[in-house]
Amino acid sequence: MPETADPNRSLFPVSDPLGVSASLTDAERGLLESLERTLADDVAPYVNDAWDQGRFPDRIVRPLVDLDLVEPAVLDADPRPLFRGFRCFTLAKTDASVATFHTAQAGLFRTAVLEGGDEETIREWRPKIASWERFGVFCLTEPDHGSDVAGGLATTARREGDAWRLTGAKRWIGGATQADWLAVFARDEDDGEVKGFLVPTDAPGIEMETIQGKAALRIVQNAHITLDDVEVPESMRLKNVRSFQDVARMLRLMRSDVAWIAAGVAAGSLEAALRYVTGREQFGMSVGSFQLIQEKLARMQGNVAQAVSMCASLSEAQENGSYRDEHSALTKATVCLRMRETVALAREVCGGNGITLEADVARFFADAEAIYSYEGTHEINSLIVGRSLTGIGAFVPRRRS
Repeated sequence: MPETADPNRSLFPVSDPLGVSASLTDAERGLLESLERTLADDVAPYVNDAWDQGRFPDRIVRPLVDLDLVEPAVLDADPRPLFRGFRCFTLAKTDASVATFHTAQAGLFRTAVLEGGDEETIREWRPKIASWERFGVFCLTEPDHGSDVAGGLATTARREGDAWRLTGAKRWIGGATQADWLAVFARDEDDGEVKGFLVPTDAPGIEMETIQGKAALRIVQNAHITLDDVEVPESMRLKNVRSFQDVARMLRLMRSDVAWIAAGVAAGSLEAALRYVTGREQFGMSVGSFQLIQEKLARMQGNVAQAVSMCASLSEAQENGSYRDEHSALTKATVCLRMRETVALAREVCGGNGITLEADVARFFADAEAIYSYEGTHEINSLIVGRSLTGIGAFVPRRRS
């Protein structure tokens, strides 16, 4: 067992009142404390303006990269699931878009390569992903296929000698316009199975358009990507992606990251609301002294504590090998429900000022809607859990006879 810090000391006293973070090692705590400082000094001052303007503040990237959080050398081992979870949580407590951007590399793209690549690919790409020398994104969702992408994936791959030709479109790909590489999943025209490919973003035949008019995650830049007969050498195929089941294995691992992000969004809204109500006076008294406000704060903290505990149990299951689809689906669905309630309460206790960016809860309130839906809608995750309970798959409505 790794040496841990004081078991009675939570790293996040407000948002982790049960002390789950006390299970982190000293080295892990040190990394997260450095991340908290960097977020406070080099990221938080810019997020409200960036959200308001719908742009990504490029100045925040280098401070985050310099922290060496993807595969920290100080840990002397592959990061534990609990540390990876609290990394997502800490980022999301500051801003959901920042967490989504970082996880696009540290979670989605890294998982695509480590799970989908052969030994040679992993050996070459892993250190370059950890250092951000190769920044990539995960391209699965399509304009007409989100929840039904398992059977409906329409992007095609056609083998021509030692190369492949990719044709189709991907949508909602966060960070794609800033990335150097795309992990693209396409259906092989020959056998009908899903394959994976590493494609440079400047390859001929690729066009990207930033999606405008978003009401959530306005900082991270989501792209609509068109692939028109894009040539990819066989050497850039992810050899261990032979069917959608291999992609589903990746999604199972990544869904836990989103659950942790949801917990972080709820925690961030709680902390912002607490700052507001303890600094605001009405009727000659601190708003934080009102009984109804304190009840809402207590409910919010209970939601966050439940979320962190569920996420930590999920991380433990990942580490001990007992992790299954229904575990991540149940956690993602439940934590997102509690997140939705928590951000609404945060907006509520801030009164009319809660709809302004200045009160620092409006971002969380809006961004929660995107987190609620991505990496599996509530309905799809619920059906995964329902299937495990009943043994009956209810994903496709049955036709009446």
